[in-house]
Amino acid sequence: MELDLLVAYRWMRLTRAVDDAIRNLWLTGQGVGGTFNQRGHEAISVGAALCLAGDDVVAPMHRDLGAYLVRGMSPRRLLAHQLGRATGVSRGRDANIHGCGDLSLGIIGFVSHLPQSLPVAVGAAMAFRHRGEPRVALTFTGDGGSITGLFTESLNLAALDRAPVVIVVENNQYAYSTPIAEHSANPDIAARSRAMGVDAVDIDGNDVIAVHRAVQAAVNRARDGGGPTVVVAETMRMLGHAIHDGFEYVPDALLERWHERDPLTLLENRLAAAETETDRIRAIDDEVGVVVDDAVAFARDSPWPDPGEVTARVWATGPGHE
Repeated sequence: MELDLLVAYRWMRLTRAVDDAIRNLWLTGQGVGGTFNQRGHEAISVGAALCLAGDDVVAPMHRDLGAYLVRGMSPRRLLAHQLGRATGVSRGRDANIHGCGDLSLGIIGFVSHLPQSLPVAVGAAMAFRHRGEPRVALTFTGDGGSITGLFTESLNLAALDRAPVVIVVENNQYAYSTPIAEHSANPDIAARSRAMGVDAVDIDGNDVIAVHRAVQAAVNRARDGGGPTVVVAETMRMLGHAIHDGFEYVPDALLERWHERDPLTLLENRLAAAETETDRIRAIDDEVGVVVDDAVAFARDSPWPDPGEVTARVWATGPGHE
């Protein structure tokens, strides 16, 4: 399925705008708990999520806001969730991207430590195959997650079972504050994945067309019984690991090089080269602005959760609770 560039632009612009709104709320003291930033990752989460069919599932991580949006989670719910309100995804039980799953949308809730969502997605994919369902599971991890034992174990199991799973590794150059050259003796993640018996490709993670093309091929292959694929998307995390991280450990020159390859700017330039009407792009920008302003107002005006319902819809509690 060919990527509609204006559709991709809208989702990427919305992802950037929602992310900026969340960051602004925290910087002005209105946030609850912590939060993560997506800047620089928009092409990956959007380009990959647009490859999925309605019955497929995705297990996003903390820099995949675009995947939540593409799958149908509204900015209102996301902003209310981030502010810990009763109208949010977890109904006030969390105020972070953690706990943000919704199986009715095919979104498996994020497991905080990487790559702990990976075996969950592999398990879902194995269930699809064993039930004879033409469904695919998509998940994400980072370059730091790719050096863990669980990454290797998950790839091995997926390869053995020919599970219909696509694993996108967002190589954003840093595992928190540790650059890839210092945490991996072999930084070629695709080569390490192939050594585990899994097909793997390396792509430009800031080019939404490249992301979509690679992930679509992997999704089609998985759906047709070809087994798992690892897609290594090269990108850069343009802000700190989380809202509390000042990012001083990243060289300015490195950030500047990646700033010139901002995924939204790259797509805007491609649209201009294709003589797409500027008015259509500006209309998308205006629409996104209205949607995000509405979501912020909705979240601020939403009620706090009722403390008396703290254990409702909780599957496990500590001693002394029923």
